[in-house]
Amino acid sequence: MLDTILSLPDLVLIITGFIFLIGGGESVVQGAITIARKMNVSPLLIGFTIVAVGTSLPELAVTIKAVSSNSQNLVDLAVGGVLGSNVANVMLVLGTAAMLGACEDPGEGIKKDAMAVIAASIVLLIVVIIGKISTFIGVLMIVSLILFYIYSYSYSKKLGLEEELDETWIGENIILAITVTIFGGIMIFLGAEFLIEGATGVADSMNISETIVGLSVIALGTSLPELAVTVVAALRGHKGVAIGNVLGSNVINILGILGISSIYAGGIIISEDFAGRDIWVVMITSGLVAAMLLDNRRIGKRVGLTMVTGYLLYMAFLYS
Repeated sequence: MLDTILSLPDLVLIITGFIFLIGGGESVVQGAITIARKMNVSPLLIGFTIVAVGTSLPELAVTIKAVSSNSQNLVDLAVGGVLGSNVANVMLVLGTAAMLGACEDPGEGIKKDAMAVIAASIVLLIVVIIGKISTFIGVLMIVSLILFYIYSYSYSKKLGLEEELDETWIGENIILAITVTIFGGIMIFLGAEFLIEGATGVADSMNISETIVGLSVIALGTSLPELAVTVVAALRGHKGVAIGNVLGSNVINILGILGISSIYAGGIIISEDFAGRDIWVVMITSGLVAAMLLDNRRIGKRVGLTMVTGYLLYMAFLYS
Protein backbone atom coordinates (compact mmCIF):
# COMPACT_ATOMS: atom_id res chain seq x y z
CA MET A 1 0.00 0.00 0.00
CA LEU A 2 2.79 2.40 0.97
CA ASP A 3 4.67 1.61 -2.25
CA THR A 4 1.69 2.66 -4.36
CA ILE A 5 1.53 6.00 -2.54
CA LEU A 6 5.23 6.75 -2.30
CA SER A 7 6.80 5.60 -5.57
CA LEU A 8 10.59 5.57 -5.87
CA PRO A 9 10.77 8.32 -8.57
CA ASP A 10 8.62 10.63 -6.44
CA LEU A 11 10.77 9.97 -3.37
CA VAL A 12 13.96 10.67 -5.37
CA LEU A 13 12.48 13.96 -6.59
CA ILE A 14 11.45 14.97 -3.07
CA ILE A 15 14.85 14.14 -1.54
CA THR A 16 16.72 15.85 -4.41
CA GLY A 17 14.50 18.88 -4.01
CA PHE A 18 15.35 19.18 -0.33
CA ILE A 19 19.10 18.87 -1.04
CA PHE A 20 18.93 21.62 -3.67
CA LEU A 21 16.87 23.87 -1.41
CA ILE A 22 19.28 23.54 1.51
CA GLY A 23 22.38 24.05 -0.67
CA GLY A 24 20.78 26.95 -2.51
CA GLY A 25 19.62 28.53 0.74
CA GLU A 26 23.15 28.43 2.15
CA SER A 27 24.58 29.99 -1.03
CA VAL A 28 21.99 32.78 -1.13
CA VAL A 29 22.48 33.67 2.54
CA GLN A 30 26.27 33.73 2.27
CA GLY A 31 26.15 35.80 -0.91
CA ALA A 32 23.61 38.21 0.54
CA ILE A 33 25.69 38.81 3.67
CA THR A 34 28.76 39.64 1.60
CA ILE A 35 26.73 41.98 -0.63
CA ALA A 36 25.29 43.73 2.44
CA ARG A 37 28.77 44.25 3.88
CA LYS A 38 30.22 45.59 0.63
CA MET A 39 27.25 47.93 0.02
CA ASN A 40 27.16 49.01 3.68
CA VAL A 41 23.41 48.44 3.89
CA SER A 42 21.18 46.62 6.33
CA PRO A 43 20.89 42.82 6.02
CA LEU A 44 17.15 43.41 6.45
CA LEU A 45 17.14 45.34 3.15
CA ILE A 46 19.10 42.59 1.39
CA GLY A 47 16.68 40.01 2.73
CA PHE A 48 13.67 42.12 1.73
CA THR A 49 14.93 42.70 -1.82
CA ILE A 50 17.64 40.47 -3.36
CA VAL A 51 16.96 37.35 -1.29
CA ALA A 52 13.17 37.77 -1.45
CA VAL A 53 13.26 38.15 -5.24
CA GLY A 54 15.34 34.97 -5.56
CA THR A 55 13.11 32.89 -3.33
CA SER A 56 9.96 34.15 -5.08
CA LEU A 57 11.06 32.82 -8.48
CA PRO A 58 9.03 29.59 -8.14
CA GLU A 59 5.80 31.55 -7.58
CA LEU A 60 6.61 33.70 -10.63
CA ALA A 61 7.34 30.65 -12.80
CA VAL A 62 4.12 28.92 -11.77
CA THR A 63 1.99 32.03 -12.33
CA ILE A 64 3.51 32.96 -15.71
CA LYS A 65 3.05 29.39 -16.91
CA ALA A 66 -0.58 29.46 -15.76
CA VAL A 67 -1.53 32.75 -17.43
CA SER A 68 0.19 31.59 -20.63
CA SER A 69 -2.10 28.57 -20.81
CA ASN A 70 -5.28 30.62 -21.38
CA SER A 71 -6.96 28.29 -18.88
CA GLN A 72 -8.94 30.01 -16.12
CA ASN A 73 -8.65 26.89 -13.97
CA LEU A 74 -4.86 27.11 -14.07
CA VAL A 75 -5.00 30.86 -13.40
CA ASP A 76 -7.16 30.16 -10.35
CA LEU A 77 -4.67 27.51 -9.28
CA ALA A 78 -1.78 29.98 -9.61
CA VAL A 79 -3.59 32.81 -7.80
CA GLY A 80 -4.56 30.36 -5.08
CA GLY A 81 -0.91 29.35 -4.91
CA VAL A 82 0.11 32.97 -4.32
CA LEU A 83 -2.48 33.38 -1.56
CA GLY A 84 -1.53 30.07 0.01
CA SER A 85 2.17 30.90 -0.29
CA ASN A 86 1.69 34.13 1.66
CA VAL A 87 -0.07 32.22 4.43
CA ALA A 88 2.72 29.63 4.46
CA ASN A 89 5.39 32.37 4.52
CA VAL A 90 3.85 33.97 7.60
CA MET A 91 2.65 30.98 9.58
CA LEU A 92 5.18 28.29 8.64
CA VAL A 93 8.34 30.14 7.55
CA LEU A 94 8.22 33.08 9.97
CA GLY A 95 6.91 30.77 12.68
CA THR A 96 9.90 28.47 12.15
CA ALA A 97 12.26 31.46 12.26
CA ALA A 98 10.65 32.54 15.54
CA MET A 99 11.15 29.05 16.98
CA LEU A 100 14.85 29.40 16.11
CA GLY A 101 15.00 32.78 17.90
CA ALA A 102 15.34 34.97 14.79
CA CYS A 103 12.34 37.22 15.55
CA GLU A 104 13.12 38.31 19.09
CA ASP A 105 15.07 41.40 18.00
CA PRO A 106 14.35 42.09 14.31
CA GLY A 107 16.21 45.42 14.30
CA GLU A 108 15.66 48.85 12.77
CA GLY A 109 13.59 49.19 9.64
CA ILE A 110 11.20 46.36 10.43
CA LYS A 111 8.24 48.73 10.89
CA LYS A 112 8.71 50.08 7.38
CA ASP A 113 8.63 46.58 5.93
CA ALA A 114 5.67 45.56 8.10
CA MET A 115 3.73 48.56 6.75
CA ALA A 116 4.60 47.43 3.22
CA VAL A 117 3.13 43.99 3.95
CA ILE A 118 -0.09 45.58 5.24
CA ALA A 119 -0.34 47.90 2.21
CA ALA A 120 0.29 45.06 -0.26
CA SER A 121 -2.29 42.86 1.51
CA ILE A 122 -4.89 45.63 1.24
CA VAL A 123 -4.15 45.90 -2.49
CA LEU A 124 -4.65 42.15 -2.78
CA LEU A 125 -7.97 42.37 -0.93
CA ILE A 126 -9.18 45.12 -3.28
CA VAL A 127 -8.30 43.28 -6.52
CA VAL A 128 -9.85 40.06 -5.21
CA ILE A 129 -13.09 41.90 -4.39
CA ILE A 130 -13.02 43.62 -7.81
CA GLY A 131 -12.34 40.25 -9.43
CA LYS A 132 -9.71 41.43 -11.89
CA ILE A 133 -6.18 42.79 -12.14
CA SER A 134 -6.07 44.92 -15.28
CA THR A 135 -2.88 45.77 -17.12
CA PHE A 136 -3.02 49.32 -15.75
CA ILE A 137 -3.34 48.09 -12.18
CA GLY A 138 -0.49 45.66 -12.81
CA VAL A 139 1.74 48.54 -13.95
CA LEU A 140 0.81 50.52 -10.83
CA MET A 141 1.71 47.54 -8.66
CA ILE A 142 5.15 47.19 -10.27
CA VAL A 143 5.84 50.94 -10.08
CA SER A 144 4.83 50.96 -6.40
CA LEU A 145 7.19 48.07 -5.69
CA ILE A 146 10.10 49.81 -7.44
CA LEU A 147 9.47 53.10 -5.64
CA PHE A 148 9.39 51.31 -2.29
CA TYR A 149 12.69 49.60 -3.10
CA ILE A 150 14.27 52.96 -3.89
CA TYR A 151 12.97 54.41 -0.63
CA SER A 152 14.16 51.35 1.32
CA TYR A 153 17.66 51.61 -0.14
CA SER A 154 17.89 55.30 0.76
CA TYR A 155 16.59 54.58 4.26
CA SER A 156 19.01 51.69 4.75
CA LYS A 157 22.02 53.74 3.61
CA LYS A 158 21.28 56.21 6.39
CA LEU A 159 21.22 53.40 8.95
CA GLY A 160 24.26 51.61 7.59
CA LEU A 161 25.10 48.14 8.94
CA GLU A 162 22.95 47.68 12.02
CA GLU A 163 24.53 44.39 13.06
CA GLU A 164 28.02 42.94 12.97
CA LEU A 165 28.19 40.53 10.04
CA ASP A 166 30.29 37.39 10.29
CA GLU A 167 32.87 36.49 7.70
CA THR A 168 31.63 34.16 4.98
CA TRP A 169 33.36 31.49 2.95
CA ILE A 170 32.99 33.80 -0.06
CA GLY A 171 35.40 36.40 1.29
CA GLU A 172 35.11 40.03 0.13
CA ASN A 173 34.80 39.44 -3.63
CA ILE A 174 31.56 41.17 -4.66
CA ILE A 175 31.53 39.53 -8.12
CA LEU A 176 31.87 36.08 -6.54
CA ALA A 177 29.15 36.99 -4.02
CA ILE A 178 26.72 37.97 -6.78
CA THR A 179 27.58 34.81 -8.74
CA VAL A 180 27.07 32.60 -5.69
CA THR A 181 23.76 34.32 -4.90
CA ILE A 182 22.49 33.79 -8.46
CA PHE A 183 23.69 30.18 -8.46
CA GLY A 184 21.97 29.64 -5.12
CA GLY A 185 18.77 31.11 -6.55
CA ILE A 186 18.93 28.67 -9.47
CA MET A 187 19.43 25.75 -7.07
CA ILE A 188 16.44 26.94 -5.03
CA PHE A 189 14.31 27.22 -8.16
CA LEU A 190 15.25 23.72 -9.33
CA GLY A 191 14.82 22.31 -5.83
CA ALA A 192 11.30 23.71 -5.62
CA GLU A 193 10.50 22.26 -9.06
CA PHE A 194 11.74 18.81 -8.06
CA LEU A 195 9.88 18.91 -4.77
CA ILE A 196 6.63 20.12 -6.32
CA GLU A 197 6.78 17.43 -9.00
CA GLY A 198 7.46 14.70 -6.47
CA ALA A 199 4.81 15.93 -4.03
CA THR A 200 2.25 16.32 -6.81
CA GLY A 201 2.96 12.75 -7.89
CA VAL A 202 2.27 11.56 -4.37
CA ALA A 203 -0.91 13.67 -4.25
CA ASP A 204 -2.11 12.25 -7.58
CA SER A 205 -1.50 8.69 -6.40
CA MET A 206 -3.64 9.47 -3.33
CA ASN A 207 -6.46 10.87 -5.54
CA ILE A 208 -6.36 14.36 -4.01
CA SER A 209 -8.20 17.10 -5.96
CA GLU A 210 -6.31 19.75 -7.94
CA THR A 211 -7.82 22.52 -5.80
CA ILE A 212 -6.36 21.05 -2.62
CA VAL A 213 -3.04 20.44 -4.39
CA GLY A 214 -2.94 24.10 -5.39
CA LEU A 215 -3.74 25.43 -1.92
CA SER A 216 -1.39 23.04 -0.17
CA VAL A 217 1.26 21.29 -2.27
CA ILE A 218 1.84 24.11 -4.78
CA ALA A 219 1.63 26.85 -2.14
CA LEU A 220 3.89 24.96 0.25
CA GLY A 221 6.28 23.95 -2.50
CA THR A 222 6.74 27.51 -3.73
CA SER A 223 7.28 28.64 -0.12
CA LEU A 224 10.03 26.10 0.52
CA PRO A 225 12.75 28.39 -0.92
CA GLU A 226 11.77 31.02 1.66
CA LEU A 227 11.80 28.33 4.35
CA ALA A 228 15.24 27.06 3.28
CA VAL A 229 16.81 30.53 3.23
CA THR A 230 15.09 31.63 6.45
CA VAL A 231 16.15 28.54 8.40
CA VAL A 232 19.78 28.82 7.23
CA ALA A 233 19.86 32.55 8.01
CA ALA A 234 18.27 32.02 11.44
CA LEU A 235 20.69 29.24 12.36
CA ARG A 236 23.60 31.46 11.39
CA GLY A 237 22.23 34.34 13.45
CA HIS A 238 21.46 36.63 10.50
CA LYS A 239 18.06 37.81 11.76
CA GLY A 240 17.71 40.64 9.25
CA VAL A 241 18.03 38.31 6.27
CA ALA A 242 15.63 35.77 7.83
CA ILE A 243 12.81 38.22 8.61
CA GLY A 244 13.36 40.44 5.58
CA ASN A 245 13.12 37.41 3.30
CA VAL A 246 9.66 36.51 4.62
CA LEU A 247 8.21 40.02 4.57
CA GLY A 248 9.78 40.83 1.21
CA SER A 249 8.51 37.62 -0.37
CA ASN A 250 4.93 38.40 0.65
CA VAL A 251 5.14 41.89 -0.85
CA ILE A 252 6.74 40.57 -4.05
CA ASN A 253 4.14 37.80 -4.36
CA ILE A 254 1.38 40.41 -4.44
CA LEU A 255 2.83 43.49 -6.14
CA GLY A 256 5.55 41.82 -8.19
CA ILE A 257 4.30 38.41 -9.30
CA LEU A 258 0.64 39.30 -9.76
CA GLY A 259 1.65 42.64 -11.27
CA ILE A 260 4.05 41.11 -13.81
CA SER A 261 1.60 38.33 -14.64
CA SER A 262 -1.27 40.75 -15.27
CA ILE A 263 0.93 42.84 -17.58
CA TYR A 264 2.15 39.72 -19.39
CA ALA A 265 -1.39 38.35 -19.85
CA GLY A 266 -3.09 41.67 -20.53
CA GLY A 267 -5.10 41.35 -17.33
CA ILE A 268 -6.04 38.54 -14.94
CA ILE A 269 -9.55 37.47 -13.98
CA ILE A 270 -9.71 36.43 -10.31
CA SER A 271 -12.35 33.90 -9.39
CA GLU A 272 -14.97 35.08 -6.91
CA ASP A 273 -14.22 31.96 -4.87
CA PHE A 274 -11.12 33.73 -3.50
CA ALA A 275 -13.31 36.45 -1.98
CA GLY A 276 -14.42 33.88 0.59
CA ARG A 277 -12.18 32.06 3.05
CA ASP A 278 -8.74 32.28 1.41
CA ILE A 279 -8.33 36.06 1.12
CA TRP A 280 -9.40 36.55 4.72
CA VAL A 281 -6.93 33.93 5.93
CA VAL A 282 -4.21 35.94 4.15
CA MET A 283 -5.44 39.21 5.68
CA ILE A 284 -5.69 37.83 9.21
CA THR A 285 -2.32 36.07 9.26
CA SER A 286 -0.38 38.90 7.57
CA GLY A 287 -2.20 41.56 9.58
CA LEU A 288 -1.56 39.96 12.96
CA VAL A 289 2.16 39.48 12.38
CA ALA A 290 2.60 42.97 10.90
CA ALA A 291 0.71 44.47 13.85
CA MET A 292 3.01 42.67 16.29
CA LEU A 293 6.10 44.01 14.53
CA LEU A 294 4.67 47.54 14.41
CA ASP A 295 3.93 47.35 18.13
CA ASN A 296 7.51 46.26 18.87
CA ARG A 297 6.29 42.98 20.29
CA ARG A 298 8.79 40.15 20.11
CA ILE A 299 7.71 37.04 18.27
CA GLY A 300 9.15 34.49 20.64
CA LYS A 301 9.60 30.75 20.36
CA ARG A 302 6.20 29.95 21.88
CA VAL A 303 4.44 32.27 19.46
CA GLY A 304 6.41 30.70 16.61
CA LEU A 305 5.34 27.22 17.72
CA THR A 306 1.72 28.41 17.80
CA MET A 307 2.05 29.81 14.26
CA VAL A 308 3.49 26.58 12.87
CA THR A 309 0.85 24.52 14.68
CA GLY A 310 -1.86 26.81 13.28
CA TYR A 311 -0.55 26.28 9.75
CA LEU A 312 -0.54 22.50 10.16
CA LEU A 313 -4.12 22.65 11.45
CA TYR A 314 -5.06 24.80 8.43
CA MET A 315 -3.59 22.14 6.12
CA ALA A 316 -5.47 19.44 8.00
CA PHE A 317 -8.67 21.46 7.58
CA LEU A 318 -8.14 21.73 3.81
CA TYR A 319 -7.62 17.98 3.47
CA SER A 320 -10.58 17.18 5.70
